Amino acid sequence: MKKSLLGMALLTSAVLAGCSSGSSESEPIVIGGKPWTEQYILPHILGQYIEANSEYTVEYEDGLGEVSILTPALEKGDIDLYVEYTGTGLKDVLKEEAVSGQSSEEVLDRVRKGYEETLDATWLEPLGFENGYTLAFSKDSGYDAATYSDLAEISKTEEMSFGAPHPFYERQGDGYDDMIATYPFEFSATESFDPAIMYEAVKNGDVDVIPAFTTDSRIGLFDLETTEDDLSFFPKYDAAPVVRLEALEEYPELEEVLNGLAGQITEEEMLAMNAKVDVDQEVASDVAREFLIEKGLIEEE
Repeated sequence: MKKSLLGMALLTSAVLAGCSSGSSESEPIVIGGKPWTEQYILPHILGQYIEANSEYTVEYEDGLGEVSILTPALEKGDIDLYVEYTGTGLKDVLKEEAVSGQSSEEVLDRVRKGYEETLDATWLEPLGFENGYTLAFSKDSGYDAATYSDLAEISKTEEMSFGAPHPFYERQGDGYDDMIATYPFEFSATESFDPAIMYEAVKNGDVDVIPAFTTDSRIGLFDLETTEDDLSFFPKYDAAPVVRLEALEEYPELEEVLNGLAGQITEEEMLAMNAKVDVDQEVASDVAREFLIEKGLIEEE
């Protein structure tokens, strides 16, 4: 009888120990994203790649919000990771000033150190493309401008309105207030638009200038002119996964798996994927899967 009870006790302990040791890995990895095209595609690239190259499962928080929503969600553990851009992390989250001419590697080192020290999160290896800002305008506007400074000069003599997503006006360091402090724009009016609407707004003449994303397919679709940030106001915006440090402990293979995507996405490839969603109306998760298969990063089932 004692032997039987001892056996049952050992079996119960083993079951409980097994449940305890495996419970963290049985929980899905939660991937967040911002509410615009590229950020609907990227979580699925990460998630599908993770599931194809590990035993982990993934859940998505599609379009959860901008950086002001995603950063606290990461800190609280509501999400485990998402794709951020180094310049956004540097200026909008860490509130650090950009250094003119600083390389992608130097900016990455700064944000990695800052996130590890203050947010208990880290940056993994960049995905291979940069999605920065370019001030864009319709070719029908008649503006003769190649640089931000050219546009600023025109704004002093002609009425010029500016339209951007609402968070751009609130951003510290690389938002509206800092931009006009660097470039002496004299806009006649400012408007707030959803990121998905602002391209149509400038195309239709509702505003004259927008801060377009360099990998957004609608620059070409709407035949917009782009300009150069000649005073290097905006820092580098290299895309990379940002992950909670606790998540890397809970999922020991995660860092190595995700770093398998390092350098795998070019700006041209990201532009093409964005166009498939924006222009061809394909589903973001399908576009992500097609990309991964074509690159040989996952196998077609």
